[in-house]
Amino acid sequence: MKFIRTLVVTIITIALFSSITRADDVVINAVGDIMLAGPWARSLEKRGYPFFFKELQSELAQADINLANLESPLARSGIEYTAKKFRFRGSPAIAPALRAAGFNIVTLANNHSMDFGWPALAETLQHLDNAGIARIGAGKNLREARRAVFFNVRGKRIAFLGYSLTQPIEFFADTKRPGTAPGYTHLITADVAKARTQADFVIVSLHWGREAVFMPLDYQRKTAHQTIEAGADVIIGHHPHVLQGIERYGKGVIFYSLGNFAFASRSATADVSAMIRLRLGNAVREAEIIPLDVLYKRVAFQPRLLRGKEAERVIGKINELSRSFSTEITARNGRYILTF
Repeated sequence: MKFIRTLVVTIITIALFSSITRADDVVINAVGDIMLAGPWARSLEKRGYPFFFKELQSELAQADINLANLESPLARSGIEYTAKKFRFRGSPAIAPALRAAGFNIVTLANNHSMDFGWPALAETLQHLDNAGIARIGAGKNLREARRAVFFNVRGKRIAFLGYSLTQPIEFFADTKRPGTAPGYTHLITADVAKARTQADFVIVSLHWGREAVFMPLDYQRKTAHQTIEAGADVIIGHHPHVLQGIERYGKGVIFYSLGNFAFASRSATADVSAMIRLRLGNAVREAEIIPLDVLYKRVAFQPRLLRGKEAERVIGKINELSRSFSTEITARNGRYILTF
């Protein structure tokens, strides 16, 4: 147990080799929100949590690292925070299902990780440790919540950091208070600058923005630009539950929102999403955008690939949302690529 915990919070060495990558490339998949709880918890558990990742397991297997936003604690314990409308608490059985699907890191920096207080979050950390899944963005105090996780892959070192810019602010960690890493710019830039000295690539997850809104807010752009200027290569955004645009800025790229992934909601607004496949190496910095269908009435919380004209429509939508950022995804041999 102690060995697993130490492995998760310090350095994780990945021995996998992907047949799709060049010899020195690191391949990272990033997806949107995962929340398998709420009103349908009983039916979700009855079906079995591996079901919800089955359709995309082969895609996840093509990466060295798979990152997701885990939008609920995984616990049986806790005291419900009733001062907010939506509260979620998922089954501990979700943790091994995530690992079996290929996820080896999650961000907990969001507006639901503390829905059942510190006891539930502490239990979540334990379940993730036991499953061999690294976590960023939350902890027993501010120092732990801000801690970077490093992966070593084929001679490259990749740092991950996670922050929340969503209410309630009572969920934010402090020096003597557990919770999520607050996305205050001075904290993010200090952490990114430090990680930059220790890693070849720095990836930052940010939970921000407004739900069901397709364009980022001004503060998001300002925060993102300062994060890139501090040394981040990639920013992965969550919270709106819908796709937002992509912006190339400086030497980095900002995905303002990836939308939902496996999310137990019957929302008709959250209909499509995307998996981002990063290829990072000595000679390449590339993102492949992989369109996904996440509309409940079509997929029942099990995200699936979109192909052909349906995939083209999603890429067209993202390009439209990205036009004001002067960013465009290009089609290349059936793939949708962005270099940065």
